[in-house]
Parts: sequence; C-alpha cells; structure tokens
Amino acid sequence: MASMRDIKRRKGSIQSTQQITKAMKLVSTVKLQRAKQRAEESKSYFDLMYETVTSVLARTTGLNHPYLQGGESGKKAVIAITSNRGLAGGYNSNIVKLVRDGGFSADDTAIYAIGKKGRDALARQGYQIAIDGSDVMEGPTYADAIAISKEVLQAFKDGEVGEIYLAYTRFKNTVVHEPRILKLLPVEVPNVQGETQEAKAVMNFEPNDEEALNQIIPKYMTSLIYGGLIEAVASENGARMQAMDSATNNAEEMINKLSLQYNRARQGAITQELTEIIAGANAIS
Repeated sequence: MASMRDIKRRKGSIQSTQQITKAMKLVSTVKLQRAKQRAEESKSYFDLMYETVTSVLARTTGLNHPYLQGGESGKKAVIAITSNRGLAGGYNSNIVKLVRDGGFSADDTAIYAIGKKGRDALARQGYQIAIDGSDVMEGPTYADAIAISKEVLQAFKDGEVGEIYLAYTRFKNTVVHEPRILKLLPVEVPNVQGETQEAKAVMNFEPNDEEALNQIIPKYMTSLIYGGLIEAVASENGARMQAMDSATNNAEEMINKLSLQYNRARQGAITQELTEIIAGANAIS
C-alpha cells in the first residue's frame, strides 16, 4: 500500500493538472463562442454557394471544361484541415483516419496540410505534404482561403493532380462535430430528375461558358475552403472544451479516491500507534 507521503504527493500533482484543465476549458469556451457565431453566420452562405453552383451545372449540357472533366493525372489533392495544438480528444485523429481510410493511398495523394497535427500524422504515414499552411489556423481569413485555392488550382491546371478534396470537421453544435470529405473538383453534378420543367431550364452563359466558369469555379472553391476553415475552428474549440471538461471531471474523481486512501492510511497509522502505546503500557505494568 502506498504511503501517506506518496498519496499526498500524487494528489497534489493531480490537483495542479486539474487547475490547468479548468483554465484550458474556460479559454476554449470563450474561443468557441466567437468561432460558433462566425460558423453559424457563414454556414448558410457557403451551403447555398455549393448548392447553387452544382445546381447550375446540373442544368447545363455540352460543357467541356477542365473543371468539370477532371485532370489527366491520377493523383488526388486533399486539403486536410486540423489544428496546431492537441488536447482536443479525437478531433485531429478523426481527420487523419478519414483520409487514410477514405481511399486516399499515400502513393497517389498530395496533402495540402492546414494544421500541424494533421501534417505531422499524415507525414508519418508516408503521405506527401505538398504545402504546409499551418499558420492559417491561428486566425483564418478569406485571404488565406484565396491563397490555398490558388495553390491547389494551379496544381490542377498544371496536371499535377486530377481531383481535389476538402477534409474538415463540420460544426453542427457545441457537442456534435462531423469529420467529412467534400469533393471540390471536378465538380460533382447532382441528379435533378425530380425537378419541375421550369427548374430544368437550360442555362445560358454570357459572354461564354468557359469564361464564366473560369470566374465562378475559383470563387466557389475559395468559398468552400473558407467555410471549412471557419467550421474547423469552431469544431476544434468545441472538441477541446469537451476534452478538458472530461479531464477535469476525471481529475476530481481521482482526487476524491486519493483523499479516501489518505484518510484510511492516516487512520491505520493512528490505530497502529495507539496499539503500540497500549502494548507498551501493558508491558510496563
């Protein structure tokens, strides 16, 4: 059985850790409120952007554009959004598993890493890291999304990759965060068979379809990447808040158990001392 000194030392160590987890939970809670507001304000816009572009393309026939047909390369590009810091439960590992188990082999996948945790984990598993944009996660902006979009689109145009995917964590609410992969290019056109005749009207582009798509698709890409960044930040802070709350509660349970052990050990020591005193008194008498 551990001595009272060992129990007291361990209890003190756990109490110090608990103070840290409490502080981290409070920080994450404050950050989550700001990030949650941004995610909720922008969610409708980015969802509508995706639906509008795919809906327009679904009603267009005879287009032969690289953004719709795919590149010649068999290599895939995955924009993997994770965090720069850990202690967020399974937040980062879920994205890594999603890429690893989602049909993206290390041999034919280029990772555009946004976040140190995902970058390091995927590099250890043999994936090629095309770019490291970890600094973006310190405070993502629309300008950052534009830069990422330009980088990956240039690789698509140059034939380095034939498909582009976005791996991020979708923010549903404070406690529910869904890791998902979204195919960005070539644009996947939904089935519109159930729509009315008016909704199926053919789309006309001015001045021409190629020039219009050269303007629309990069904006579509940038919007979805930015939306992914915003939702990922909210999900990260939500996941960290939950993880730190669980850690704090677990620490409290351990402290209670150690307090009980300490009291039992103390009572045992007192009983032992009394027994020795009584035995000594009986021996003298």
